[in-house]
Amino acid sequence: MSYTSQLPIVDLSAADRGPQARRLLHAQLHSAAHDVGFFQLVGHGVTEAETRALTGAMRAFFALPEADRLALDTTNSPHFRGYTRIGDERTAGARDWRDQLDIGAERPAHVPGPQEAPYWWLQGPNQWPVALPELRLAALNWIERLSGVAERLLHELLTSIGAAPDFYDDAFGPRAHPHLKLVRYPGSSGEGDDQGVGAHKDYGFLTLLLQDHVGGLQVEREDGVFHDVPPLPGAFVVNLGELLEVATDGYLVATNHRVVSPPGATERYSVPFFYNPRLDARIAPLQFPYAAAAPGVTTDPANPLFAEYGRNELKGKLRAHPLAAARHHADLLLGRDRSAGPAQPAQPAMSS
Repeated sequence: MSYTSQLPIVDLSAADRGPQARRLLHAQLHSAAHDVGFFQLVGHGVTEAETRALTGAMRAFFALPEADRLALDTTNSPHFRGYTRIGDERTAGARDWRDQLDIGAERPAHVPGPQEAPYWWLQGPNQWPVALPELRLAALNWIERLSGVAERLLHELLTSIGAAPDFYDDAFGPRAHPHLKLVRYPGSSGEGDDQGVGAHKDYGFLTLLLQDHVGGLQVEREDGVFHDVPPLPGAFVVNLGELLEVATDGYLVATNHRVVSPPGATERYSVPFFYNPRLDARIAPLQFPYAAAAPGVTTDPANPLFAEYGRNELKGKLRAHPLAAARHHADLLLGRDRSAGPAQPAQPAMSS
């Protein structure tokens, strides 16, 4: 394991190079996930050709006329899929100076019935640009490809802390809820702020980020300072989501991170992929030998965590996309939850 700007670099291909190399991989993963919550992943098997297919289609999308992009406006979608204009997404109540296309698994809409949880609104079709049919193929291929990488990584990560590698397989499976963002940061807003995206933690299991050469990602370390994460060609920046922190009672950490807008009119492109379980998956506490050493989950009264994954994602979407939420889900914003009974918080032992 080596370091760049204090982030570990982990080579996933070591899992195929014999018992000794795999033991070293597990030691590296254990340390990175327990101590930092972030690392750079190489040896993942995703080729340059696969990456070019996606990034080329992404750049072509952002080069489309504004009218073509706005035809896919997220406010058209009760499922929070589509295009979000610069400044329309929020983190911690403040606008993010970026535009993006949100994409998920391509499935028919699930309009929740009277006794169903409202998070079923999150399942539905994507919005695709008519003028760029290759984007659909590239994006859905990327979701499938990175789902496989993330599944393998999660198995090795769980093994590294002494847990059964398949402990959460039932939470994923064919109805997992992956999420892909194609993001452009257009440069400084010119208004004295530099929030590309504000400080936050991801609320799923794992995030695999492809960033371009510009940089701007920063990770909060134990000293309380946000440190730059310089781009490493061919690597994914991996971070753990809140569900893994909850599942391990804080032994594995979800870490605050943010993006600082590039200076002037410099553009930055990034592709975060979120490896998330089924919307209705209830995340059981992980059984592993280090559980007694777990420090407890970081508590934030403004951000309660729930054992049922869909509740966490819906909570985040309602906050991040206020225009789409107001148009399609005013009842949820007012607290009129149509699910059967109140949301159940995560296991008490996880919230100490």
